[in-house]
Amino acid sequence: MNVYITDARRTPVGIQNGIFAHTGAAELAAPVLKELAESSGTLPDEIILGNVTGPGGNIARLASLTAGLPDTVPGLTIDRQCSSGLEAVRLGAALIRSGEAQCIIAGGCESSSTSPRPEKAIFSSEWIGDPEMGMAAEWLAERERITRAEQDHYAVLSYKRYTESVKKQRFQKEIVSIHGYIQDEAAMKERPIEKMALRAKAAFKAGGTITALNASAFNDAACAVTLTSDRAAGLKVEASATAGADPNFPAATPVPAIKKLLQKTGLRASDIDVWEINEAFAVKIIYAARRLDIPFEKINPNGGGLALGHPYGASGAMLVLRLFYGMQERRETYGIAAVGSAGGIGAAMLFKRV
Repeated sequence: MNVYITDARRTPVGIQNGIFAHTGAAELAAPVLKELAESSGTLPDEIILGNVTGPGGNIARLASLTAGLPDTVPGLTIDRQCSSGLEAVRLGAALIRSGEAQCIIAGGCESSSTSPRPEKAIFSSEWIGDPEMGMAAEWLAERERITRAEQDHYAVLSYKRYTESVKKQRFQKEIVSIHGYIQDEAAMKERPIEKMALRAKAAFKAGGTITALNASAFNDAACAVTLTSDRAAGLKVEASATAGADPNFPAATPVPAIKKLLQKTGLRASDIDVWEINEAFAVKIIYAARRLDIPFEKINPNGGGLALGHPYGASGAMLVLRLFYGMQERRETYGIAAVGSAGGIGAAMLFKRV
């Protein structure tokens, strides 16, 4: 059975302790679920949401009830760290493809502002290695000889693309108002990006290459998409793949997942028109572009997580949302969304415009 994405919505993205400082993860997700359910005209068989930093419990169920959906609609919350939102979409597609469901709303939500988790979770055994994400990014940069100048160059590119997208109002139709906010917090202030790149200090070690500019921030947001077995204009889910790799280099993990996906479908990297790869760190994008021979022009054309933010549980779903709107607007055929996660797991999904 084929699976199609027929709609996608998100909240504005807030900065930690910013506009959504007192809004929990389920509260962020509720208006997105309500909007998608109303626009589809049919009740979903399931709500599936990714979440990473808590507060625990079944956030998808709570968000569904908060949104006013009937109590007959079940909810499922999953955690695969930064790829949680993409994994929710992947799981929803698999359920529809198997015949277990006909319509599912899937995505993710994160409230770093209200998270009760004081420190990072354990992702790997101590004898293997379980580094902080920033230090792990430093290790990848060192291993691959990716300089700070290269990372800053890409970061500035991401900021400029995002700023241009805001000016051209590319995000207006996808954002659901919450607490009266209809714009990302990052878009509410001017940022002298080139000067920031020059002045930013190494964040994780003396003389390091990772800074506050070329690494993502902590954020609050929710995002979800509508998946259905009914053919409609939008995106068709073609295939997906996950892959495990060295937990000490999580920023490298989109690459093995993408390679596995391309091998499964018989496509080459050059066949893909657009890539949405999560910008947790600029080094992640540079590494993927090198290994897969992808020009920057095809990666995150409207800007990514470096500029917009990285609300962990929602970020994977936001990649799919970017493809949903962007591929239709630009009339592209194939797009891939990919994320690398803590613990050394990569996830990737292939979509085709219909």
